[in-house]
Amino acid sequence: EQGAADPTPSVGGALLSRGAGPRDNGALEAREDVLTFTGPPLPAPLDALGPVAARLRVSVDTGHADIVARLCDVDGAGRSVNVCDGVVRVATEGERITEVTVPLGDTAHRFAAGHRVRLQLSGGAHPRYARNPGTGEPSAEATRLTPVRITLHPSSALTLPHEPGADGTDGTDRADGTASDEAPLRHRPEPLHQRGHEQQHQRQ
Repeated sequence: EQGAADPTPSVGGALLSRGAGPRDNGALEAREDVLTFTGPPLPAPLDALGPVAARLRVSVDTGHADIVARLCDVDGAGRSVNVCDGVVRVATEGERITEVTVPLGDTAHRFAAGHRVRLQLSGGAHPRYARNPGTGEPSAEATRLTPVRITLHPSSALTLPHEPGADGTDGTDRADGTASDEAPLRHRPEPLHQRGHEQQHQRQ
């Protein structure tokens, strides 16, 4: 298991620092507490234009956790670079499966032909976001840290807006003239473990 000094780190993104913006996510995605879903190589360029979101079906053993979702662009050499991301604080009724939507913000990004679309999931991004104590207490007032187990269930999906016909289909028409497709995440139930200040993902 990881130590409390090794929480899931934040890499790049919307920060006011030298480390802001698009960054290589290779080291982050190699961690056991980060889960990724990657599509096939694109046969043609894909322009993502508008709001991106991840619709996730999750359960949390303690009822309290954070979920960080990030859209990445993976090039032909396998280098994964962040495009946009977002976080939600989840409060569930025990281990009951709950559907949550993580808004990743708006984007205007072209995925080149041969690149792949990737969704990255984790239980935190420190220090960009305050660590969730897992108790339901506000982070600034928490006096203890509780181990948390987050499980991602089937029927989760990534919503990616794009120009109609850009991927060879019409997609779902939107009022602004763009299209939006939901790409299902194909997987068995996947647990994310958080122990105190650390999160640990364990693949089944």
